[in-house]
Amino acid sequence: MPPEALVIDAVRTPRGRGRRDGALHVVPAVLLAAHPLRMIAERNALDPAVIDDVLLGCVSVVGEQGGCIARSAALLAGYGDGVPGVQVNRFCASGLEAVNLASAQIRAGFGDLFVAGGVESMSRVPMGSDGFPMAVDPQLARIAGFVPQGVSADLIATRYGFTRAQCDEYAARSHQRAAKAWHENRFARSVAPVRDAAGLPLLDRDEHVRPDTTADRLAELKPSFREIGESMPGFDAICCMRYPDLDTVDHVHHAGNSSGICDGAAAVLLASKDAADRCGLRPRARIRSVARSGSEPTIMLTGPVPATRRALSSAGMELSDIDLVEVNEAFASVALLYLQTFELDPERVNPNGGAIAMGHPIGATGAMLLGAALDELERQDLETALITLCVGGGMGVATVIERI
Repeated sequence: MPPEALVIDAVRTPRGRGRRDGALHVVPAVLLAAHPLRMIAERNALDPAVIDDVLLGCVSVVGEQGGCIARSAALLAGYGDGVPGVQVNRFCASGLEAVNLASAQIRAGFGDLFVAGGVESMSRVPMGSDGFPMAVDPQLARIAGFVPQGVSADLIATRYGFTRAQCDEYAARSHQRAAKAWHENRFARSVAPVRDAAGLPLLDRDEHVRPDTTADRLAELKPSFREIGESMPGFDAICCMRYPDLDTVDHVHHAGNSSGICDGAAAVLLASKDAADRCGLRPRARIRSVARSGSEPTIMLTGPVPATRRALSSAGMELSDIDLVEVNEAFASVALLYLQTFELDPERVNPNGGAIAMGHPIGATGAMLLGAALDELERQDLETALITLCVGGGMGVATVIERI
């Protein structure tokens, strides 16, 4: 039997608004990434020299996030010269993919102790600043039927019948759940406050949550993607060509029911049983299965559905065997499609809110979701969770964990 990949611990920063006036804007990306790396070692009394590798998701690998930010952050975190690092990019699922790749190396016997996670400083390194061939190369754009993600989200809503009111109601519930979770200190175990060089607090809680959000207030906002969809080069027309049963695209998404642009970082400590015993580490969960999928790139954001099916099949499980689901709230329609497809009880999905409320630091979110699922399994005394994210370009990633 191959060794199990065990989850020892998970730590994240609070999520700061991804704007120049956001609390974490003053923190360079490499410092932001180093913070959870340092905390994961300190919390577990771990000598960093025994770590085989550091894998960090990061999407916009340019400027201060360029090079190999995992190696840079590991050095800054005090891991020493002997610990390598590698940067992982699967767009919005990069943080979870880093965890999955680390778990695969443990299962393969190519190492037994890894730190995986992700970072994105979206206020300092804007999304898309690294370029995107699917959007700018004419031949590829034509083959892929490229449209911007917001238009894809509206296409999902149109094709599957989600109204503006349903999307706004879902978004308001996300904010309410996140506000309640913070009020009840549900994130206390996993959130490591960020301080400045003098030790003064910069941010100790997610900055994007708006507890007073209601569906009625969200209904006052104008759709964000109607103009770009209806203008040349005709993204709505591309959608209708790909899906000829549609005559038009109903634009229902706006800033209030889409994920927030944020800064943040996360780290997950993974080990084999031998390494955990050797280092005196107490496992909290095991990785049961991982899966990736491709999906049609115009509608783009449906990937969590096939990825979930593959992950469950690999684990020999049914969705009824899963106690808790964390599906990334890239847009309200993504989560609504997931709920509709699997006929899930909404109470089992994102019980503490999601990226619509707390924000989506794209390179880090996947690792944050795994940590959130782990904390919630323990809080509710549950056993299994599935974490899944949609991915730009038409992909999905899913991971099943089982509490120990």
